[in-house]
Amino acid sequence: MEDSLKLENQLCFPIYLTSKEIIKRYTPYLDEVNLTYTQYIVMLYLWEYGNSTLKEIGKKLILESGTLTPLLKKLELKGFILRKKSEIDERNLDIILTSKGLKLKEKVVEIPLKVGKCLDLTEKEVINLYNVLYKILGNLERNDLYD
Repeated sequence: MEDSLKLENQLCFPIYLTSKEIIKRYTPYLDEVNLTYTQYIVMLYLWEYGNSTLKEIGKKLILESGTLTPLLKKLELKGFILRKKSEIDERNLDIILTSKGLKLKEKVVEIPLKVGKCLDLTEKEVINLYNVLYKILGNLERNDLYD
């Protein structure tokens, strides 16, 4: 087997495992407030940017509408958001935070700190990791993966 095909030499593998393990650390905290991890990141987006559209959320979170639509329906059933056809363009769907959705923010504000403690990284290491990951994402967005 060529060295380039060894699992331990694949950059994607530790990133994948790390992502899974970090999300696993979020799960017990999110279970307490009846959210999945993906629902949580949608709520994070809405708390940061305010009411939005399905397209804007999908673009920022890199989620397809086929993934996002059922997720938003569930958030609406839980009373955290409202989904309405846009008055400006009926093809667009507006996503509106409810008062219950806004209050949820108070219940989850400590979650990132709790999960962060599991990482046992210095502040400098966290900043460096954050910068490298966003550099990779930026490079991937700019470059065609199939060249």
